[in-house]
Amino acid sequence: MHSDLVASRSADQKGSREHREPSRESRNGSSPQLDAVSLAIIEQLQEDGRRPYAAIGKAVGLSEAAVRQRVQKLLDQGVMQIVAVTDPLTVGYRRQAMVGVNVEGDVESVADALTAMSECEYVVMTAGSFDLMVEIVCEDDDHLLDVINKRIRAVPGVRSTESFVYLKLKKQTYMWGTR
Repeated sequence: MHSDLVASRSADQKGSREHREPSRESRNGSSPQLDAVSLAIIEQLQEDGRRPYAAIGKAVGLSEAAVRQRVQKLLDQGVMQIVAVTDPLTVGYRRQAMVGVNVEGDVESVADALTAMSECEYVVMTAGSFDLMVEIVCEDDDHLLDVINKRIRAVPGVRSTESFVYLKLKKQTYMWGTR
């Protein structure tokens, strides 16, 4: 797949993005501890997110109910999400770009403003030449220009941007979660 536009895109367009980045910390503030069985469950779901809990249970040596409980716990802890991944080209999004953003002042406030934009699929704070890297998915070049020129550059604190338009995607994988 070209990028990871999730099935809940319509919810994103309404400005609801709070479910996209769950907390990676457990309730006590530490990272969740994953045992071999939880990692095996994640691997099963990475192969097929619709795999039945009974089939997963058979593969990892647990009952269907135990798998269901573990999956819910992994979801609640923000360890994983189960989403539909689409190819943007097939659903009307013909232009993708990575945009490097340099910020004056508070990087987090700029990151929050960009996160609220439905076209911004990933917003990552970085160390290096850019303060933020933002993956944008748009309908066409005019849409991309509008997002960068009128919306991103208008965010208070944005000093400069540099755009890297995608010509062809050679590799994108989602199987790295349990390495």
